[in-house]
Amino acid sequence: MAKDDLAQFEGKITDVGAGGQYKVKLENDVEITAKLCGKMRRFNIRVVLGDKVTVGVSPYDPSHGLIMYRHK
Repeated sequence: MAKDDLAQFEGKITDVGAGGQYKVKLENDVEITAKLCGKMRRFNIRVVLGDKVTVGVSPYDPSHGLIMYRHK
């Protein structure tokens, strides 16, 4: 599945876990686990507690996501 097929939601980082796992609370009050996408890891974009992010969520497993963008 390509990144274009993911449903994108806005959310806020609520918890930073080990191994690059983040808990993200979406705008519709659903909390999911997410990890950084490859480009964010490649260019060392840091995501900290409280950041507003865009998360791509697969329609097959809506409990996991991919952090695609960090808003300023």
